[in-house]
Amino acid sequence: KQAEKAVHQKKEQSKTKCRKARRRHINLVAEFNRRQGKNIWLETHIWHAKRFHMIKKWGYCLGESPTEKSYRACYRAMTKHCLLQDLSYYCCLELTGKENELLKQLARICSTDAGLTFEETCCLSGRFEGFLNLYRADRYPEDVLGPVTFIWKPRDGSENRHLWIWMHPALKQDILRELKAIFQCSEPEEVYIPEPVKTSIQEEKQMDVVPSLGKKRKKEDKEGEKAVPVKKIIGDGTRDPFQSYTWISQATGVVISDRTMEILRYRLIGPLSHSVLTETLKAASLQTV
Repeated sequence: KQAEKAVHQKKEQSKTKCRKARRRHINLVAEFNRRQGKNIWLETHIWHAKRFHMIKKWGYCLGESPTEKSYRACYRAMTKHCLLQDLSYYCCLELTGKENELLKQLARICSTDAGLTFEETCCLSGRFEGFLNLYRADRYPEDVLGPVTFIWKPRDGSENRHLWIWMHPALKQDILRELKAIFQCSEPEEVYIPEPVKTSIQEEKQMDVVPSLGKKRKKEDKEGEKAVPVKKIIGDGTRDPFQSYTWISQATGVVISDRTMEILRYRLIGPLSHSVLTETLKAASLQTV
């Protein structure tokens, strides 16, 4: 009887899940989204958080200094190999409209006396990136807004052109306010609020478990290993998620869109940068429909 009782107890005892099962992806992603309530993480945040001292600036969580003595390794990579930096925290504003209308109004916030402008031939074709300082409309050389970089999308036969302007997050609000003023853009009536996409019934069941993170997992959650992860919410550290992200001008037809954290940006430094890009990126084959 004692032997039968011991065997029966062993069957009833629930096995303690391993660390991999306890830290499965569905709970990690939900927890990561919760921790990004005030400071947005970059796509490379996990990698940096394990190797850098993190600071909270401009609405983002950024790596400030490495935890190990890697200065010689970084210098060696810059001089002989390739070093990659994540600049995704830089803000991106997209301008869409007729080329002549864009150049006409953009000429008011820059000057040829200070260097290149948006009308530079090499930059206007979309082959090169431009760099310049912006000023308040018709106020040059006073009231400097700050330095920006810009890239024109190459012409594709369409009447409209696309221009991407990159700036530091500390300058975004001032530059955005000035662009909206010179193009006479107004906010749309409807405000877009992104919502997580539910891909299966299993994910809906898992959402009920999210508020209980940090506590012991419910026993009735038996489909956890097969559950679909919660979609990561991409936010912006310089914009309230309940605010508009697109502004349209009824007079000029120009559209200003906030593409921050939608278009990632990386910087490669070193003599082997082009070789790394060549080996990493492969040209897609053209398919005509």
